[in-house]
Formats: sequence, structure tokens, C-alpha cells
Amino acid sequence: MPQTRVLIVDDQPLVRQGIRAVLSVHPAIHVVGEAADGAEAVRQVRALRPDVVLMDINMPRMNGLEATRRICEAEPEGAVKVVILTMFDDDDHVFAALRSGASGFLLKDAPTEKLVEAINEVRSGAALLSPGVTRRLIAEFARRPAFGGRVRRRLPDLTGREWDVLRLLIQGYGNQEIAQALVLGESTVKSHVQHLYQKLGVRDRVHVVIFAYENGLVHSATSETPPQVGETHPR
Repeated sequence: MPQTRVLIVDDQPLVRQGIRAVLSVHPAIHVVGEAADGAEAVRQVRALRPDVVLMDINMPRMNGLEATRRICEAEPEGAVKVVILTMFDDDDHVFAALRSGASGFLLKDAPTEKLVEAINEVRSGAALLSPGVTRRLIAEFARRPAFGGRVRRRLPDLTGREWDVLRLLIQGYGNQEIAQALVLGESTVKSHVQHLYQKLGVRDRVHVVIFAYENGLVHSATSETPPQVGETHPR
């Protein structure tokens, strides 16, 4: 795989320099630029075409959430992934970041290896959230009906096996756990997951959860009785 191109966005020069120094020792990662606010980040993404953006939230002129939303709307195929870096580990920040289109959420005081792991994971199409956080996301959506209540579009037909995989994705299962649960090879699961992304028009597994909530699939997909092979998801 070619080098992962990274853009660092933070209003504090020392933070940007520190992140650049940490990443400089990893030959598979290339820092292509820096930005001091969200507006500059949007311009730099257009000019530099990074693979991953490390985005602060609280910045002048344009905050990181608005910048993330604009970047992700301009990149509907998910060519640019955004990882939110923040000092605050609370649900409101997590959910706001994800709804803006971010693929990951990481604390600024996380170990160096976690930052590198975050970049690699979102570049590969995964989402940087643990199953526990994914389940918190589902619980929060269920608690806030104002977030949903409407179907964005007609849902595509899924095969029975794709529905099986979707059900487990929504419950926060990783690829290896899905493979074990469905008695499939992990490469086969990855293929099903990629097909789901394409059919649902989402960029990663967390946004599968968001899609499922907004289209009324959460409760049916997380029920105790799994759909039979060949059964498509509910309309």
C-alpha cells in the first residue's frame, strides 16, 4: 500500500508540531500539510488531497465539526477520512463528530501507537470506535427520536447473507467476530461489508449504524431472532 497522506488540523502550533514529529518516524505515513482552523482545512483538503485528516474540534473561524461536514459532503465516496482529535471524551462530542461524517474519534492524550493505528484503520475503511461505543451510539439514537423518524431513500435490496452481516455490524461486531458467528472466512466477511457500504452509500461501519437508525432498522436488526438466509431486510 502506498504512503498514507495525512493533514493535521489544530489551532495550536505546538500540537501540530508534536503530531508531525510523532508521525515522521513511520515510513508508511506522510504528513502533507497542516491547517490552523477549519476553513483552512477545507481548502487544504482540496489542494493536497490527503487520505486522512486529523481534526481538532474547537478552533477559530470554523470549528472542526463544520469543517468535517464540509469535507465529507465534498467527498461522498469517502476518499478522505476524518479522525477527530479532542481532549473531551463525552457522548455529545462523539455523536456530533460522527454525524458530521467523521470515521474516528481519538483523545489527544492517546498513546502514539493508538494514533498510528487510527490512521491505518480509517484508511483501510474501518471506523475507529469500539463495540462499546457503537452500542452507546445505538442507545443514544433510541433515546433521541428527534434524530430520525424519516427514511432518507428507498432501501436497496440486500441478500440474506448481507442482512446477516448488517445485523451484526449494527450490534458492534468486528469482522473476526462476524466471521465466527456466521461461520465464514474473514475475507468473505470483508467482501460483504464492502458491498454493504456500496449499497447503503456509507463510508464505514459506524455510518452503517447511523443509516440503520435513520431508516428504522435498528430495532429489527438487533432483535434476538436473526433473519433466515435469503430473507431481505424489512421495508
